[in-house]
Formats: sequence, structure tokens, C-alpha cells
Amino acid sequence: MTFLNFFQYSLFLTLFGIYTPALAQSDAEKQKIEAFFKDLETFTAVFSNIKQLYVDDVDNKKLFNHAIKGMVSGLDPHSGYLEPKEQKNLLEGALGKFGGLGIVIGMKDEAIQVISPIDDTPAYRAGIQAGDLIVKIGDKPVRGMTLEDSVELMRGKAGTDIQITIVRKNKKPFVVNITREIITIISVKGYLLEKNIGYIRVSSFQNPTARLLKQTFNDLVEENNAQLNSLILDLRNNPGGVLNGAVDVSNLFLDKKGLVVYTKGRIPSSNLTFKIKSGDIMQGLPIVVLINEGSASASEIVAGALQDHKRAIIMGSTSFGKGSVQTILELQKGCGLKLTTARYYTPNGRSIQAKGIVPDIELKNIILENEAEKSVIETKEKDLDGHLEMEDPSELSSAEILSVQEKNKEKQNKTTIEKLKKDYFVHEATNLLKALTVLSSQ
Repeated sequence: MTFLNFFQYSLFLTLFGIYTPALAQSDAEKQKIEAFFKDLETFTAVFSNIKQLYVDDVDNKKLFNHAIKGMVSGLDPHSGYLEPKEQKNLLEGALGKFGGLGIVIGMKDEAIQVISPIDDTPAYRAGIQAGDLIVKIGDKPVRGMTLEDSVELMRGKAGTDIQITIVRKNKKPFVVNITREIITIISVKGYLLEKNIGYIRVSSFQNPTARLLKQTFNDLVEENNAQLNSLILDLRNNPGGVLNGAVDVSNLFLDKKGLVVYTKGRIPSSNLTFKIKSGDIMQGLPIVVLINEGSASASEIVAGALQDHKRAIIMGSTSFGKGSVQTILELQKGCGLKLTTARYYTPNGRSIQAKGIVPDIELKNIILENEAEKSVIETKEKDLDGHLEMEDPSELSSAEILSVQEKNKEKQNKTTIEKLKKDYFVHEATNLLKALTVLSSQ
């Protein structure tokens, strides 16, 4: 047996977990080995032809990297092989502060798909909407560009400008000029819509989100001079985030035994259960949760848990449908592997993946008081071709975020509440909560 054949044989045994001597192998095991070697012969034939015939000389490392990337990215839209720079960008995206636009993006039909703009970021203020297609960044078309390359182009020093060309349903392509900023996500905001009716907006899930939500709720109770008798929890265009953040937020509204969410994968370590820790801050009073096609991942976990436990009425449109768990594995020389290892399931065993959360009450995008209609292209998890990435998030401590909120609160509250009352989803949720309050008092 040559060294190459021995290497191939050893690799096969390692990959498929077959350690029995050759003579003791079953027919099924022999067939697997034969099929493996045939596939490996095809790979080596392609590799050899590229090395001999391709117009330019390509080094082995580049070819192997391309092969690995294709192997991993072909699994699903969220798995990926990360070279050192990409691994660094991913870690910065989760923890750092750097110049960016503030959007969650994915690939669709060789264009960059906006899954959701992040609240109070340059992209949000520039009017970027869920469903927008980015077809050009500066003077560079995105056709043929990887998602990682497009993210790299959109990032940059705070204060610098970038032009992006947008395609939106029922509109001609148009150019938006955006000034990059240091992205600091304030994930929780709350307002007293009227006496006894609170509104809390959660724009993403981070480790301190549950603490911020509880503090925001307490502030609303203090402003109301009494316990709220109903609450609107707005998760629209919330792209998700940290799993523990979603579990902790769910626990703020649940007060019974059972599960918040569980995960299932191929290996035992991927099978996890997250149990309810009782402590309903609303004391059983009515809650409406708002979702739409931009609500994904962690926000779907919260909506699914409250729906299954019949703790809240879910209103809006069917959510995005990202119900998979990604694990980041560190590899040698600074590389990384982002690999889908499990699926999320709601307490009643519903898979979120490619299905989403269906609301109890479906709402259409109806415009109140002749406000300009916001065009939304409905895109689901099943429609994605490439990675779904959070572009430029950064995390502050609870104290820092509350400090920033306090500075801006006075001047923004009045205008924001007026806008919320003109929001059709919020308007309908408010009317429903009033009706439920009347019924419960009879």
C-alpha cells in the first residue's frame, strides 16, 4: 500500500469511525470504503488538472482553502470556514466597537439581502428596509462577491461615507449615502403608551438584554404610578443574538414548570434543554408580542415559548424561520469553523427552522393616517443562499446602555410615542389589550 493510499484509508477510517481490521469488515463497510475512494479520486483528478492546465499557477494552500470553503458553505446558509481575518471580524462583530452601518445581511440571488436594519444605526436612519437588495457597494457590483468581502467593504472608519445602490420592490434602483458610525446597540427601549399600557421594544438579544428589559419595565411601572395592566413586547425586525438572552427574557414572563426551548443535534452535547425559571414580572396580566418577517432566531425562541405556554398573544406576520444553532470551533493558525450543530424546538416540539412562528392574529401592513408606506420584500430562512451575519454589532454593559438611554429619553419620548400610536401593529395590539382588560374585569 502506497503512502497516499494508506493516508486515504486512514482518513476514511477516521471520518467514518470504522476501526475494525479489513478482514472483519462487513459488506456495507466495504461499499462505503469503495465509494469514498471513488469520490476522493474525482477530487484528486480535479486538483491535478487545475495544477497542470489552469491559465495561472495556483498554490496548493489556495486550492485547499477553496475546497474547504465550498465543502462547508454547501451544507447550509449559516455554516462557514473562516480564515484568520474572517474569524477576527466575526469576533469583533460580536464583541467589538468599530465603524459600520448597522444591518443584518445574507446572500440572495447574487445580491446582498438586508434581513433587518438595526435600530438607531446609520442604515436604519438612512431608511434601509428589510428585504432591500444591495447590488453595488461604492462603485463595485456585488455580483460574484462573497458575503465576507461585502461586509469588509461596508466596514470602515467612523465618520467616513459610503454609497450603496439599493433595489427595492416597485422602485427603480437608487443610491443611498451613509456615514459610518461606531455601532452601539441599545437593545431595549420602553414607553408608556397611555395609562396602564406599556410598550417595550427589543431590537436584539445580548447578554444584558433581560436585565435591561426588567429595569425598563420597572421604570414604566414607576412612571405609571402603578403596576401595568397590559404590555406590548415588540420583536419586529429583531434578528436575534445570544441564546441565553432569549431564554432570560422568556423567563421574565413565564411562571410555571416546563421548557423555554430545547435543541437537538447528532451528538449528545448538542442536545440541550433550557428550563423555565419562574418569575412573571407581569403577574399573569395580558401581553401581546409583535413579530414580522424580520424577526429571527432568538426573537422566534421568545415568541414560540410565550405562544406554546399560552402566556401571550402573538400578532403580526410569520417570522423569518432561523431555527438552527451554530457552534464556532477554533482551528489551527487562527482559522475557525462556524458549523450548524443543532436545531431549536419550541416547548411543544415545533421546529422553527424554515417555518418560523405563525402569529395567533395575522396583520397586514396597513398604513394609518396616510403615512408613506414602507415596502417590505418577504424573505425567509429557506430563501437564503449565503451566510446570515450580524454586520457590526457591539455590546455595552447594562449601566452604559441605561446611561445613554437616560440622556436621550426626554426629547425623544414624546415624538416616539406619537409615532407608535400611528403604527398599525401597535394600534391593533393596544385595542386588543384594552378589550382583554375589560373582559378580565367583568
